[in-house]
Amino acid sequence: MLVAGSFVTLIAIGFPIAFALAATALIYIFASDNTVLLQSYAQQMFGGLENYGLLALPLFILLGEMMNSGGIGRRLMALSLALLGRIKGGLAYVNLVANMFMASILGSAVAQITIMSKMAVPEMERAGYPRDVSVAITAAGSVLAPIIPPSMMFIIFGVIAQIPIGDLFIAGVVPGLILFVAFIGVIAFLGQKHGFPTTDAMTMKERGRALIDALPALSIPVIIIGTILGGIATPTEAAAIATLAAMLIGLFVYRDMSFRDLAPAFVRAARNAAIVLFLIAAAQVFSWVITFENVPATVAAWLQSLTSSPLVFLLLLNILLLLLGTITDPIPAIILVVPVLLPVAMDTYGIDPFQFGVIVCLNLTLGLLTPPVGTGLFTAALMGNVRAERIAWLIVPFFLASAVVIVLLSLFPPLTIGLKGLLE
Repeated sequence: MLVAGSFVTLIAIGFPIAFALAATALIYIFASDNTVLLQSYAQQMFGGLENYGLLALPLFILLGEMMNSGGIGRRLMALSLALLGRIKGGLAYVNLVANMFMASILGSAVAQITIMSKMAVPEMERAGYPRDVSVAITAAGSVLAPIIPPSMMFIIFGVIAQIPIGDLFIAGVVPGLILFVAFIGVIAFLGQKHGFPTTDAMTMKERGRALIDALPALSIPVIIIGTILGGIATPTEAAAIATLAAMLIGLFVYRDMSFRDLAPAFVRAARNAAIVLFLIAAAQVFSWVITFENVPATVAAWLQSLTSSPLVFLLLLNILLLLLGTITDPIPAIILVVPVLLPVAMDTYGIDPFQFGVIVCLNLTLGLLTPPVGTGLFTAALMGNVRAERIAWLIVPFFLASAVVIVLLSLFPPLTIGLKGLLE
């Protein structure tokens, strides 16, 4: 109770999450008179970063910067339009397909919303789509980011859970495709409700030109997923190769980026990576403390008193995560939840850690689109110059579709672990 009370109090008075985690550990050490633990405090914090898998995180952040500056996203958007052709609500589907392409490269929902808002929303508005609906579709598409590899949340989950990140990427492929198909159905429904315009037809020559122009951009997801699935590279090595490829494509193929753009991109990537990595370091100390206070065992005993069914446990977990996601960002939530509940899920209920990881990451990402915190929601509203409450209302059909997918993933473990088993 001391740990939980201290942490909640620090957050309530305005402490940043990372500092609250680190300070809570210190409060526990002094309050419990275990000052000998101070000798290991710095070591535990450093140990949270001493993981090879975490190298992938700054590299994928840098990859996003190179993509944004190098014109790769714009080419993927044009390819999506060429592939779909003349259909009702074509640009809405293009937005979603482009979001899927971007999810397979960026792995960050907020970064995806920022980039796609700049590319897709103006095009949709010019074509006659309501601006608020265009922004809502763009924001909803970002939910694909945490489960279509590579995913920053998967990397962080894999490090904390100490499971192979490459296998976690594989576990996210099928759920990501299922969610994509579900969103296609939602867009079809919205198209009928709002009377989406029909996309102009493109000639075969125009489609061929768009495909050829996008081939270098398509090499990025092929490099990442192909090298990991083929056993050629680890996720970290794949991130490094893809980042180098994106930089060379932006500089010498598309020429949308100059050498002057490299230094600012490196600085932005370093700053963003430092924020996340410090959060992980502080979380390691916090996890160390809650283990010392026997919190996982206490939670396990409480949950066992409620139910002995793994399915009921997962349904309760989903409710908890949806509520938690409304008040905190996904990465801090992962850091708080995984050390406590993953041992319970595995040891008490026999739930596969890869199934658990996909469900947790998808659940918490929905929190990006829900008030009162809703970082993704407010980012989309700001970028699209639309009221956040309007976007929140329009996202409801996508939210319901995501909830259905989460229930399916809870009911049928092969949806998450089946592909991994086939490839072994």
